[in-house]
Amino acid sequence: MNVAPAWRKGYTGKGVVVSILDDGIQTNHPDLAQNYDPMASTDINGNDDDPMPQDNGDNKHGTRCAGEVAGVAYNSFCGIGVAYNASIGGVRMLDGVVNDAVEAKALGLNPEHIDIYSASWGPEDDGKTVDGPGPLARRAFIYGVTSGRKGKGSIFVWASGNGGRHIDSCNCDGYTNSIFTLSISSATQGGFKPWYLEECSSTLATTYSSGTPGHDKSVATVDMDARLRPDHICTVEHTGTSASAPLAAGICALALEANPTLTWRDMQYLVVLTSRSTPLEKENGWITNGVKRKISHKFGYGLMDAAAMVNLAELWTTVPPQHICKSQELLEDKEIPFDYRASLDFYMDVNACANTLNEVRFLEHVQCKISLRFFPRGNLRIILTSPMGTSSTILFERPRDVISSNFDDWPFLSVHFWGEKAEGRWHLQIINAGVRHVSQIGVLKKWQLIFYGMSY
Repeated sequence: MNVAPAWRKGYTGKGVVVSILDDGIQTNHPDLAQNYDPMASTDINGNDDDPMPQDNGDNKHGTRCAGEVAGVAYNSFCGIGVAYNASIGGVRMLDGVVNDAVEAKALGLNPEHIDIYSASWGPEDDGKTVDGPGPLARRAFIYGVTSGRKGKGSIFVWASGNGGRHIDSCNCDGYTNSIFTLSISSATQGGFKPWYLEECSSTLATTYSSGTPGHDKSVATVDMDARLRPDHICTVEHTGTSASAPLAAGICALALEANPTLTWRDMQYLVVLTSRSTPLEKENGWITNGVKRKISHKFGYGLMDAAAMVNLAELWTTVPPQHICKSQELLEDKEIPFDYRASLDFYMDVNACANTLNEVRFLEHVQCKISLRFFPRGNLRIILTSPMGTSSTILFERPRDVISSNFDDWPFLSVHFWGEKAEGRWHLQIINAGVRHVSQIGVLKKWQLIFYGMSY
């Protein structure tokens, strides 16, 4: 991940606080204890302050993630964290009932003290669920980005999901599909798409993780042992996008040390501007957007680059305030044809709220809010094309999605238009691309575009 040059510059995460929202962390692990921060920790499942996992051998995930971020350097244990002098905490929240209140409590823990939250959870990666944060968790996200870190905004790093085997789409997961999260995908050690990867347009960037068992190596980090046997405190078997998000959180910690004034949006800019497509270009599907940046539905803007992140962070000036421009809501009530490969085209001419307080001249996130009925919903492929000609697939077919037939105001997110202009004609294409039999006519009820970005 090109971390060594950042370390050579003296950046090790010192003064930055990261919390792992998971199944707890082993606070006395010899490779973590020195960096453990009780103020970045709590136990929501057990209703106390100690995030120590329960002794059943299963709850080692959070501990493994913590080691990737802040495993202590220059000792004889396990390995080294990306930000090996960062303060590390953990929230024990996944070892019990997970509901909106539990999530909100985790996301809203001590936002004055914690800089970066790393999370590797969300709705089921089963290829048929469409779900996201409830009202309390949504409020926690908004409070985090507006008030966390003394108003600079909490950094939420999120794993894009492991539903690849079920051909899931991370745009149907409202956590990775949120403008407030840095959604992180995985690449194998050879620079290819791993079997568990979900493709979508909300993924911002990628770090390395595991690949095919027996062929590709996995991530080495600290481990939790149920009996705390001294010979079993490390692992070389940490896997999935769950292992990618903490690496990204560690890199973000290095950037924050290099420039503590970075806002949550500045951090997303740094990731977009410094991630590299080159190491991952053996994998097909790369396109170039309207401002000449390479993007992929598998990898976002590419492999994160720690050295480039800290170098740019040192020089970075905070971006102007975020503007939000909403298009009118187009009520269509148009039939979606049920013939295989049939497509329906819609166009919207947008002035990007020109000459108003909401004007967006340079795009960051674009949401396409859609209400439609189609059965089976998993047959649909939806593509949004910008005035500058960038086509972003905001929904891929999901063969297992035959449960429900609706999207109700679902905000599909794309980060592929970053830096482009919003003004002009946008094109929405809905295609019946799946092979399952369609017995009834579907309907696109309405759609709306929401542009996030800057006016200058």
